[in-house]
Amino acid sequence: MAGVVYPVHSNKFKVGTNGTESTTDQMVMPADLENFSPSIDGQTVEWFAMDAEGWAKNMVTGKKFSIDFKGKRSVGDPGNDYIAGLAMKMGNDVLTKFVWEMVSGAKLEGLATINVTTPGGGDTTTLDALEFTLTLYGKPTFTPAIN
Repeated sequence: MAGVVYPVHSNKFKVGTNGTESTTDQMVMPADLENFSPSIDGQTVEWFAMDAEGWAKNMVTGKKFSIDFKGKRSVGDPGNDYIAGLAMKMGNDVLTKFVWEMVSGAKLEGLATINVTTPGGGDTTTLDALEFTLTLYGKPTFTPAIN
């Protein structure tokens, strides 16, 4: 049996527009996101034990999960405005709730920091850009898809 494939736009991302105090109705999908690139950075400890006869042993002891987003600056959209408004902020001011509803039906949610990397700009004949990196803060909650 062949697997089922879905278009990338079937992924749904929501951020809280009131930081860590965001309620369910303040969780919104930012408009005009065009691209996302998730990344998992595993911290690996490596050692060369005598019983392994010179061969390395290793163990993943930590994880960091982040997503780079690229899109357009969409003035007036609550999610897009919230993220753009974080450009000059730091510390707890860039910490918010986050949910990723995957095409499989799985869900990843938790707290995340948002680092705006491109608050605007581009060629004169294109549209204003909005780019940011969202990094999970601590261990997220992962809910597997129900098959």
